[in-house]
Amino acid sequence: MSRHQILTLIAMASINFSSMICYSILGPFFPNEAKKKGVSQAMIGLIFGIYALCTLVGSLLLGKYIVQIGAKFMIVAGLFVSSVCTVLFGFLDQVSDGTVFVVLCFITRCINAIGFSAAVTSSFAVSAKVFPENIATVLGFMEIFTGLGLILGPPLGSWLYQSFGYEIPFVFTGCLLFATVPLNMWILPSFAAVPSSQNSFLRLCTRMKILLICFVVFSLSSGLGFLDATLSIFAIEKLNLSAGSVGLLMIGLSLPYGAASPVFGVISDKYPSIRKWMMVIGGMATAVSFCFLGPLPVFHIRSQLWLTVLMLIVVGFSLCMTCIPTFAEMIACAHENGFEEGLSTLGLVSGLFSAVWSAGMFFGPTIGGYITQALNFEWSAGVQGALAFLAKTVIGNLIMHDLFFFRSQKANRTDTSLLQGEKSPLLPKTDHLRVDVS
Repeated sequence: MSRHQILTLIAMASINFSSMICYSILGPFFPNEAKKKGVSQAMIGLIFGIYALCTLVGSLLLGKYIVQIGAKFMIVAGLFVSSVCTVLFGFLDQVSDGTVFVVLCFITRCINAIGFSAAVTSSFAVSAKVFPENIATVLGFMEIFTGLGLILGPPLGSWLYQSFGYEIPFVFTGCLLFATVPLNMWILPSFAAVPSSQNSFLRLCTRMKILLICFVVFSLSSGLGFLDATLSIFAIEKLNLSAGSVGLLMIGLSLPYGAASPVFGVISDKYPSIRKWMMVIGGMATAVSFCFLGPLPVFHIRSQLWLTVLMLIVVGFSLCMTCIPTFAEMIACAHENGFEEGLSTLGLVSGLFSAVWSAGMFFGPTIGGYITQALNFEWSAGVQGALAFLAKTVIGNLIMHDLFFFRSQKANRTDTSLLQGEKSPLLPKTDHLRVDVS
């Protein structure tokens, strides 16, 4: 790799790691802390979900204007805003009134989400710009650091919470995220680009293949968001685990995801034709594992720690298998449909990808929290499994359509060549000069 590519890779790795460690520390202890202040399970899910909803809006707007704003400025400014909000979130436990606590949680999470969306949307576009031939491989490599952040966040947050209280986990991780601001200002190169008037989200979203892949991304993030908001309370109440043990439990999801990401990234880039099959197989495994995570009451199986850990490991692998090919496939589809190759198109695709991911992260905790409150965790996990199964079916139908279309084109080409062969003379035309001479 060139020096330019190495510096970009280091910058993107620091963004993924620090952002994910800040995001994931809430899971083990915040839902329980909020319940002490009289916050309902549905409202806790909404606090998790509002972050994703604001990320959705921010991703669409910032992805559209990435060229005008500047990719490097978006990353640096987004990291700064997100780090400050993370530190401020750590002091909300001083608020005694439950309603005021919820309102301040919403405000802080919304502003934090805008900063996060700026950094992540720009980082996806920059990665694809610098590594145009190895998008999935680089994305898989970056997901190692995403996985590390998700792995270290819950146990680190649990340990800091149990040792020092509510404030310290957020202050520590917020300062860690702030340290990436000068780092990225120093090592991240500037990216010059010309805005395109032809590219738009509306034109991108009119492509059926793009929409189907977006639904797959939505189902993946919905499952992750659901687990963030509900798994800790389920583990504490049903499996009798402490907050520290819940942090370790979440490693069962993050570790296989981070470990398998580079492998699936290399496979996706080396064999682009199997990307859709990776989505189908991964979606099927995700559906089955969510159904047995509780497990569903129809199976009449009692909730057990070993089964929960096993299903979390399967979810980690299957989500990785499904997720890694999606971004590269969306970019390829955009180029196939006439979108020019450049930072403007990459900004649109990365903005749409981040927005759909955030939509799922809003849907999962919000609807999952409501179903968990109305019924229980087991049925709510089953709904996530059904969503993953539906996404698998959608992509399976896309594969069948592509195969049928390819065979139809091949048959048409064969028929055309046969017709041309019938119209051609059986004997070649004779050279008149040679006939006269003879």
